Amino acid sequence: MILLLAMISRFIATPRVAKHRSFVWIDSRIIPDSQIIVIARDDDTTFGILHSRFHELWALRLGTSLGETPRYTPTTTFETFPFPAGLQPNRNTLIPTPLPEGEGLEAAAIADAARRLNELRENWLNPPEWVQRVPEVVPGYPDRWLPVDEKAAALLKKRTLTHLYNERPAWLANAHRDLDAAVAAAYGWPADLSDDEVLRCLLALNQERALENS
Repeated sequence: MILLLAMISRFIATPRVAKHRSFVWIDSRIIPDSQIIVIARDDDTTFGILHSRFHELWALRLGTSLGETPRYTPTTTFETFPFPAGLQPNRNTLIPTPLPEGEGLEAAAIADAARRLNELRENWLNPPEWVQRVPEVVPGYPDRWLPVDEKAAALLKKRTLTHLYNERPAWLANAHRDLDAAVAAAYGWPADLSDDEVLRCLLALNQERALENS
């Protein structure tokens, strides 16, 4: 895994155990600990699909739990998840699977929505007027974001992804709605499917892929 991460500038990560299934970008110079699940991909399209309602529902249904808290189990959630046709991550390389003709627009729409979601969240987590960028004391590591003063430091303590998703403000809900619509279009499904319908469609696609590979 370390060798794979050395080939890219960032990777997708999610906590092994978390109330909300959120994914974030991490600089590849940072070595994650065992409580972080790493997906060695650096493209916004994969990030967007993983952060969509479709993957969240699949992960909640096929993952495990620690008490009442969901746990992301890669072997049953990531490895079994049926990505939209042509957008499946290649399991053996960091190079994306080539997109079939006509599917580039769907991938671009997902990537645009994913970038927008990430930008909005980052601006909320670290408002420019509250933070300053400071070089890390150890050369070669990413710069640090530090509060500009004590008041900003106190406010930033409440700016976490858990707090954000607990509150789920309208701008966050709208960003996820747009992302989900883009991912639904890549599947060729209506954006307003119920949770049960989403799971039925994903299971059917999973079984179809399994027959193709048998």
